[in-house]
Amino acid sequence: MTSISRLAALALLAAITFATLSPIQMRPHLSDANVERALAYALFGVALALGFRARLVQAMLFVCAVAGVLELLQVIDPGRHARLQDALLKAAAGLIGIAMGRIILAAAARAAR
Repeated sequence: MTSISRLAALALLAAITFATLSPIQMRPHLSDANVERALAYALFGVALALGFRARLVQAMLFVCAVAGVLELLQVIDPGRHARLQDALLKAAAGLIGIAMGRIILAAAARAAR
């Protein structure tokens, strides 16, 4: 399961990077932009938590760094805008996803006993 979670985290990182840095008309639209951002980063956080169980602090720092760096990179595209509130939403959703992943791991450990 660890390998699958790591692969899922990598695929989600690629999708998030594409959606964040591609021209706005190429970005997939499923719902409200804030809902899309939060869902993507929460899933990314869950995948990181499941794939890197022993690296909680590194996963938390990584999801926050990805949110900040990708948001900042939007400055180079004139059709996009980098906003602190978007970066904070993404980082918070990623951290919530990590917490959800840790809860899943704890529940699975209890069920295995």
